[in-house]
Amino acid sequence: MSQGPRSGLAAVSSALLAMSRHLEVRDVLKTIVASARELLDAQYAALGVPDDHGGFAQFVVDGVSDDQWRAIGPLPRQHGILAAMLHEAKAERLADVRRDPRFEGWPDAHPDLVDFLGLPIKDGEEVLGALFLANKRCPKPEGSCGFTQEDEGLLAILAQHAAIALTNARLYERSRELTIAEERSRLAQELHDAVSQKLFSLRLTAQAAAALVDRDPARAKGELHQVASLAAEAADELRAAVVELRPAALDEDGLIATLRTQTQVLDRAHTARVTFTSNGFRALPASQEEALLRVAQEALHNALRHSGAAHVDVSVERRGGGAVLRVTDDGDGFDPTAVRRAGRHLGLVSMRDRAGGVGGALTVESAPGKGTTIEMEVPGG
Repeated sequence: MSQGPRSGLAAVSSALLAMSRHLEVRDVLKTIVASARELLDAQYAALGVPDDHGGFAQFVVDGVSDDQWRAIGPLPRQHGILAAMLHEAKAERLADVRRDPRFEGWPDAHPDLVDFLGLPIKDGEEVLGALFLANKRCPKPEGSCGFTQEDEGLLAILAQHAAIALTNARLYERSRELTIAEERSRLAQELHDAVSQKLFSLRLTAQAAAALVDRDPARAKGELHQVASLAAEAADELRAAVVELRPAALDEDGLIATLRTQTQVLDRAHTARVTFTSNGFRALPASQEEALLRVAQEALHNALRHSGAAHVDVSVERRGGGAVLRVTDDGDGFDPTAVRRAGRHLGLVSMRDRAGGVGGALTVESAPGKGTTIEMEVPGG
């Protein structure tokens, strides 16, 4: 190995520990790729998770900038060397990948790869993905040193543990999906009960108004006002459910785009002005981004349903390696200590639990007539 990377058991241990820190599949994939590139001192690394249609469900790279990656274009198909690793499930170590008869070229914006080392990531007989590195760095000025048998052995160890980490992450996500499905079912039942009651009352009140129109117009007018009130309450129930059940799309869009979209939807749906700003935010582990999103949703729900605010502002900004979320409204405000004594938590317990669950902290500033600010801070991942 070259003199650049840390060698021996310490380097392998560091890579394996890094993979074990994450539970979300996206984070595990990124960590595997970054750990492999650092461990073997390569210029580029990538990991592709195959789909069932000849392409890749996920493809993660390290050593390529975001601009370069966008310029390269669509994800690769399962062909050439990648297909060999997936279908034959064996290592590929090449001095010059371009001279291999299976090489089929790459897009114009693709970096020039020369020496190549790739391994399948397997769980038993199932191939979970193809991990490869290219362009091993060399202390000599004349270029690449090429990957060695020792490098292949180290990557094989990493691939075995990557399979464990990736399998655990998939199991975790499936478990979480079941929990989410159960929660959605509960929310759907609550929605059904709440809105059904509102609609039943609405129908009875409308019938009473119709019966009174001719003989008592004044009372009929009062009943119609009640119809309008009940309709507004039913609409509020539906809006709250749509926001809570709406898929977050964090994997595709990230926290900032998701929050911006949701605040725009709420701004259109409510009379209150709802705004969003962000400053210097950098992507965080998926669990932290999800917690920030859920706290923002809960705080927005409270502000729009209970505070009487004319303006609600959501902001996210970078703080150190982490981030701070603020949801501020100019509504009625409340006494947080009185709320706790009365047992009306307005979701504060849930928000504190979400913040604490990802190593963060939640603070609440409010007073009667002074509006409310909910702040959640999370450390760097």
